[in-house]
Amino acid sequence: MDDLKVKIIDLKESVLEDNDQDADKLREENRGKKIFYVNIMSSPGSGKTTTLLATIPRIRQEFRVGVMEADIDSDVDAVTITKETGVPAVQLHTGGMCHLDAQMSRQGLQEIGADDLDLVFLENVGNLVCPAEFDTGAQLDVVILSVPEGDDKPLKYPLMFEHADVVLVNKIDALPAFDFDLDRFRENVRKRNSDAAVFPISAKTGEGVGAWCDFLADKIRNA
Repeated sequence: MDDLKVKIIDLKESVLEDNDQDADKLREENRGKKIFYVNIMSSPGSGKTTTLLATIPRIRQEFRVGVMEADIDSDVDAVTITKETGVPAVQLHTGGMCHLDAQMSRQGLQEIGADDLDLVFLENVGNLVCPAEFDTGAQLDVVILSVPEGDDKPLKYPLMFEHADVVLVNKIDALPAFDFDLDRFRENVRKRNSDAAVFPISAKTGEGVGAWCDFLADKIRNA
């Protein structure tokens, strides 16, 4: 892994006054180019990269896939994605910022060569606060919540779950070891967002990943 090199892009903060307007414009641009852009958000350690490693082999059978890894520093995740899956990946350095916005997304999409891809994942900076406040221009916003974090997080971080199109409950293989109630969690999500689709998965064992991938593939086909 030490010999593998990935492209690193140092992002510049958007100076646009209306990020939401720019995000809508980016969505339209991507629709016109048949690029489906997925924004994945979570707290650190929830399993974003592991979930991508479980998802990509299934979804790449039909779609050309690329991954943008956003972090304050390091290239660990982009190297892992490229090494383990072989799909193109770029590392986005946010310069200390805890989120990506639409213009930063546009920079990343240009660098990864999204015009030659059908599906681009963004692994956003790891936290449950800042990323929810900035529209990236994605067609699908996905939140990953791992079992060890607890089933009350939709109540504690409402904005994140209010903006989610999909919630992946990861590490369900660990359910016996934690006081995590899936039914209670679903109810907590519904209190914030009745439209969000909830998929219990284990990125480690593969349980539930097929259902998530089928859902995603259907979204891409019908975009």
